[in-house]
Amino acid sequence: MTATAAATAEEPAHGSAVAPEGASASAGGGQALRAHAEEAFAAELAALAAADDRPRPARWRLSPWAVATYLMGGTLPDGTAITPKYVGPRRIIEVAVTTLATDRALLLLGVPGTAKTWVSEHLAAAVSGDSTLLVQGTAGTPEEAIRYGWNYAQLLAHGPSRDALVPSPVMRAMAEGRIARVEELTRIPADVQDTLITILSEKTLPIPELGTETQAVRGFNLIATANDRDRGVNDLSSALRRRFNTVVLPLPATAEEEVAIVSRRVDQIGRGLDLPAAPSGADEIRRVVTVFRELRAGATEDGRLKVKSPSGTLSTAEAISVVTNGLALAAHFGDGVLRAGDVAAGILGAVVRDPAADRLVWQEYLETVVREREGWKDFYRACREVTA
Repeated sequence: MTATAAATAEEPAHGSAVAPEGASASAGGGQALRAHAEEAFAAELAALAAADDRPRPARWRLSPWAVATYLMGGTLPDGTAITPKYVGPRRIIEVAVTTLATDRALLLLGVPGTAKTWVSEHLAAAVSGDSTLLVQGTAGTPEEAIRYGWNYAQLLAHGPSRDALVPSPVMRAMAEGRIARVEELTRIPADVQDTLITILSEKTLPIPELGTETQAVRGFNLIATANDRDRGVNDLSSALRRRFNTVVLPLPATAEEEVAIVSRRVDQIGRGLDLPAAPSGADEIRRVVTVFRELRAGATEDGRLKVKSPSGTLSTAEAISVVTNGLALAAHFGDGVLRAGDVAAGILGAVVRDPAADRLVWQEYLETVVREREGWKDFYRACREVTA
């Protein structure tokens, strides 16, 4: 299934030093750098819960309709505005939410930067009120991260016991009827991935050392993410893939949609960092998005000229990073207004991943497209300066 996806209210929160309502504080009394979704959007979740009179699956904080509204945005009967966390067809979120209400796990698939992690976090926050039951997949993720580990001091002193057992986030989610999250599933070694098969098919986690098991209670499910570029790293076995319903999150379909996504996210991130408002750099945001889209597509927007594509993804998330860094440059070393010179170095870093091949692609694009584009002379000069 395909749809337009991108992070809109994601990763760090969507000007002042005030965090979104409900944001947590650190142990030392300071403001958290990045509040969890259920904390950053606590007011929206509470308003949805109060207005939600539809049936809710067991242990869900909201009905499936309200979860979809939380992700897609809308206005409640009392006038409360729910900000969109995802930009794209509502149907793709409805399919994801419906999957979580069944016995099938959810796999969010797409290229890097298509809001997989963001959607995963907000789904868990809306369904369970807790997005922190997370396993981060890497090449070194052990089986214990998915099943359970041991407190070795207790194990040596008293032998295997429930007190010595350290539950994984997945095990906790099973016992509490919550949503567990596994990020970058295809980066996890295949034998560790397959630990999930019994969990997802039998809804139980055997603990042979204790001669017992942990059974999943109603409300438990699992969201995994994987990116298309990792195919062939640690492919999912057919047995495991059958346990998932796969939803594909592609890149934004139109330039206007991507500009809106980048502008919204940059504004959210910037407010938490005391950076200038994104509208002050609307022209530069559109330029960054245009460059990324043309290099991704291998052609100019009007389709008249073919261009070479670099080795990198040039995702929406990378565009957000380039613009945010540019705003920081403008705020700390300029007059607070985002200009071409503030984003040029970031674009170069995003495009040129392979110093030899990508630099040639970038230089050719500059000379054949940017140089000839009306109104882009300042952008061309800034990019030429950092490229040289």
